[in-house]
Amino acid sequence: MESTQRDRRDRIAGGLVGLLVGDALGVPYEFHPPHEIPSADDIEYTPPPGFDRSHKAIQPGTWSDDGAQALCLLESLLECDRLDVDDFGRRLVRWYDDGHLAVDGVVFDVGVATGRALLALRDGASPLAAGHRDGEHSSHGNGALMRSLPLALWHRGSDAELVGDAQLQSRVTHGHMRSQVCCALYCLWARRILQSVDDPWRDAVTTLRALWVDNAQALEELEWSLRPDEQAIGHGSGYVVDSLRSALWASSLPTYEQVVRAAIGLGRDTDTTACIAGGIAGLREGIGAIPERWRTGLRGGALYQPLLDRLLAKAGHE
Repeated sequence: MESTQRDRRDRIAGGLVGLLVGDALGVPYEFHPPHEIPSADDIEYTPPPGFDRSHKAIQPGTWSDDGAQALCLLESLLECDRLDVDDFGRRLVRWYDDGHLAVDGVVFDVGVATGRALLALRDGASPLAAGHRDGEHSSHGNGALMRSLPLALWHRGSDAELVGDAQLQSRVTHGHMRSQVCCALYCLWARRILQSVDDPWRDAVTTLRALWVDNAQALEELEWSLRPDEQAIGHGSGYVVDSLRSALWASSLPTYEQVVRAAIGLGRDTDTTACIAGGIAGLREGIGAIPERWRTGLRGGALYQPLLDRLLAKAGHE
């Protein structure tokens, strides 16, 4: 039992640190098309000489909006001992306005839909109405998916409760059902990995189909937008479906290092793709599988470590 609990804590730590490292590793390569990304062996916090690094004012090893919002979600869950969307929304606004849980307090690379939703929250909008639900491109972005993993690491409720909470946290900034479905599948996939299920993706999909048997809108998005039975192909775009399927594609590789480098190699939204895939790989392999140079080079330890310690303490008491 003690060994099982220790393994669980190691993998939970791998999930959180894995998403932060993946995010930080992808930051300097963001916006570049795939053919401009260095070879996999050369992808590090500091790119090779001559590479036109994105976000030049940001020091290597710094997570972006992805990691900061994930930590806001984790902090809210730990403080409230439940998903409280009002509290979560306030923490996101605090991040947006004051740099809460951002390394050096610097906020950069905020998505269009997220920025619009947080301005609405600041003006008094309800958290569950702030995220647009229309069909415009920004409402299909990956801004809610990228931060959702802490929910799966923290949650001890039923599958239905986890899925419902994943959808609710999405609605704070991305209300479209497509984003909600991607967040739900990602969190359930992560839970199945933590449970050491043989085929965690397939098991998660099967579970969602059963849970949503009477939810025609969610099932339509699952079957026709995500197409979860089709072979995953990597695309480095900011489209939420591409991001989730790219994480599935990259996660077929055997090591954390290979997974995040492959995700970054897709180009474009490199930080977010590597964040989403890196969380899965870290959860699967455990924190020891994340290269030490990347763990020690990750900035912001004073921000994430206390939250991770609290999360692990909770896991150790169950």
